[in-house]
Amino acid sequence: MRTSLIAAIAGSLLASAGAPALAASPNGTWVRPSTGTKVAFYDCVGKLCAQVVGVKDPAKKGTIGTVIMGGATKAGANRWDGDLLNTDNGNVYSGHVTLSGAGLELQGCALAGLVCQGETWKRAD
Repeated sequence: MRTSLIAAIAGSLLASAGAPALAASPNGTWVRPSTGTKVAFYDCVGKLCAQVVGVKDPAKKGTIGTVIMGGATKAGANRWDGDLLNTDNGNVYSGHVTLSGAGLELQGCALAGLVCQGETWKRAD
C-alpha cells in the first residue's frame, strides 16, 4: 500500500515536471496609477497592442478607444519592445513593456534612449 502511494506521488511529480510552464501574459486590463486610466493589452497578430478603455478624469474621455501601443514585438521572456503613445502630450516614444511580478512596467524613451521615463501599472480589479 505504502509503495503504491509513493509510486503514485512520484509519477505525478514526474508528469508535472515534463509539462511546459505557462508563460506570463500582459494581456488584460491595467491601470496607470498616476492618472487612473485603464488600458487593455491584447494580442494583435502575435504582437502586443494596447488601447485606452477607461479614464478617471472626465476631461480625458476623448482618449477612450485610442491605441497607445500598436504592435510591440516580443524581446524576451516577459518583455515587449515598441512605440508608446503618451496621451497626455500626444508624443510617441520608443519604449518597452516588462511584466514583472504583479506589475506591468512601461518605459518610454526619447533622444535615442538618452532620456527615459517609466511607470509600473497594476492589473485592474
